[in-house]
Amino acid sequence: MARTFTVSDSIVIDVPPDAAYLAVSRPADMGRWSPENLGTTGDTGDAPAALGTTFIGRNQRGRFRWVTLCTVTAADPGRRFAFRVHAIGIGRPRLHGPIASWEYRFEPAGEGTRVTETWTDDRRAWPAFIAGAFDRIATAGSTFSAFQARNIRTTLRNLKRELETQGE
Repeated sequence: MARTFTVSDSIVIDVPPDAAYLAVSRPADMGRWSPENLGTTGDTGDAPAALGTTFIGRNQRGRFRWVTLCTVTAADPGRRFAFRVHAIGIGRPRLHGPIASWEYRFEPAGEGTRVTETWTDDRRAWPAFIAGAFDRIATAGSTFSAFQARNIRTTLRNLKRELETQGE
């Protein structure tokens, strides 16, 4: 079976594109919506992350915790926010190399915004059988693409719920 390197999903949120972008472009807040991300370490501030900003993401799956080194690759307010994950580790992100890219697009949809979240597996150099075995161990039996598709759906639903509740 061929590996799926990219998965994506969208949701319409009843807020303007700038409001959706503002929420997503603050990596420290991502832990409020993501089923796996716990936010960031250090002082990432309350302002949206600018192009080239690096941050350390904190993550947890079950009892297992790890950190990732990320760099913002797109910061176009109200339109697009993206970052790439290029190091991973337990206490510090020590293992460097292409891991994944995340992108959020914001498009007007009636009175609201269509938010599209995309995950891309950047582990292209990994042989398929090694990636498949690693994925099934790391996700308790799933491929990363299937696992991330579920995480994206959960993240988007949580983001919608929070942003629409704030607007009431």
